[in-house]
Amino acid sequence: MRAVYVHAFAPFETVGVEEVPDPQPGPGEIVVDVVAAEVNYPDMLVIAGQYQFKPPQPFSPGKAAAGRVSALGAGVRDFAVGDHVAVQVEYGAYAERLKARAVNCFRMPAGMPFHMAAALGLAYQTAWFALKDRAAFKSGEIVLVLGAAGGIGIASIQLAKAFGAKMVIAGVRGVSNAKVASQASADHVIDLDVPDVQDRLREKVHALTGKHGADVVIDPVGGDANAAALRALAWCGRMVIVGFASNQIPAIKANYLLLKNIAVIGLQWSDYRERTPERVCEAQREIFTLYEQGRLDPPIRGRLPLEKFADGLRALRDGKAQGKIILQVRPE
Repeated sequence: MRAVYVHAFAPFETVGVEEVPDPQPGPGEIVVDVVAAEVNYPDMLVIAGQYQFKPPQPFSPGKAAAGRVSALGAGVRDFAVGDHVAVQVEYGAYAERLKARAVNCFRMPAGMPFHMAAALGLAYQTAWFALKDRAAFKSGEIVLVLGAAGGIGIASIQLAKAFGAKMVIAGVRGVSNAKVASQASADHVIDLDVPDVQDRLREKVHALTGKHGADVVIDPVGGDANAAALRALAWCGRMVIVGFASNQIPAIKANYLLLKNIAVIGLQWSDYRERTPERVCEAQREIFTLYEQGRLDPPIRGRLPLEKFADGLRALRDGKAQGKIILQVRPE
């Protein structure tokens, strides 16, 4: 099979597509003929050896895909050859075939396109757990989403709206990103590309919310926007940190936590996949249901052949993706 293959940790531009042996399923595993794979920001970190989990070399990157079941390992009862499934893995999705634990595979709704099932993978799972499990979001609350034009940002906006948010405020940089956030159904958009962002963000959030502030902040960005959003939190507000796309890990000022009884919470979604796969399955079922109801609509900004994977990662690195990028490994 063809696969993006990493022999040693390095910048993604140095990695290519190779012919490698087909995977064979072990007990409790299935093999999926990948039709579409989701390109995510952590993939470039995994390739470079900068992610918290480092796969054994050689390996194929990629954390989410969708395709057809082609082989079953011993003991697998919930799937049959030919089933259409979405898959969540630690690595391996940038390939024509993917081996995964059956518990990390999810049957797709009838008629769902493979590229859409892939797009409803890691980013939407992360946003779901950030809102429901870590932030303990309640209907009627106000949500501020940083990096709102990125994959997790768009997923957070759409899921917050679907869960009954009173208001969703998008934090972005630049006019083009503001348009993306608005199209994702954000109620208001704030440009963070200003010199005095710490004061300006709080002022604008307070103006929009009658000085209440944001009950929940979802932060996949870090950097200066993190400290600004911390000041914009409401009393007993919760900030969930899910990543550092700015490449700047912020230092949290603990006195802010005391002043307004606020909480800063981390999310490492893959721990849920490994520790509580049944909870991840519940999340994916709800995500698929909300899609079928027309309440989720991941914007697909690019569908690239497997050989062009670096173009997708480059767009994410440079902040030019503005939506989901999908590797079209096979025809739909």
